[in-house]
Amino acid sequence: MSRIGKIPVEIPPGVRVSQDQSIIKVEGPKGNLSLKAPKGVDVILGERMVEVKRLSDGRKERSYHGLVRTLLTNMVWGVTSGFEKRLEISGVGYRAEVIGNKLKLTIGFSSPVEYPIPDGIQIKVDKQINIVVSGIDKQLVGRVAAEIRSLKKPEPYKGKGIMYAGEKIRRKVGKSVGA
Repeated sequence: MSRIGKIPVEIPPGVRVSQDQSIIKVEGPKGNLSLKAPKGVDVILGERMVEVKRLSDGRKERSYHGLVRTLLTNMVWGVTSGFEKRLEISGVGYRAEVIGNKLKLTIGFSSPVEYPIPDGIQIKVDKQINIVVSGIDKQLVGRVAAEIRSLKKPEPYKGKGIMYAGEKIRRKVGKSVGA
């Protein structure tokens, strides 16, 4: 039995969970999310709890058991309080700004890089170097933050680039001048 899968998901007040065949819908104050449950996993709706049961002890069913429970927990957490990732820009002249539904990044290339903001994601820029990516879908928030970071990864010599807040960059020693 999966340690994570056997723990029931608590549903806070203000959140409604419904099921239509294999599609589970979670509605809350921040929005709506849905999940298609894979075959071999059964979702049982209770009064204030949701339980995930597997139909057999096959390898796939065992692997999906904890996954579906974690995805449900993330959905409930997302529609109640949401998720956010923080990024920092480091480098002389490097900055960011939100213009309409695009994030404009000046990160050392010959022209600014424009990143289109997907639906369901909010991006805020503070002091031109701090970027906050937020939304209700944990997977989408993480993917957008990773895509923004991949536009200019921090380099190991001077540490210039886009990094997660609190991320430590291992610095390398440059060339030594003179022998």
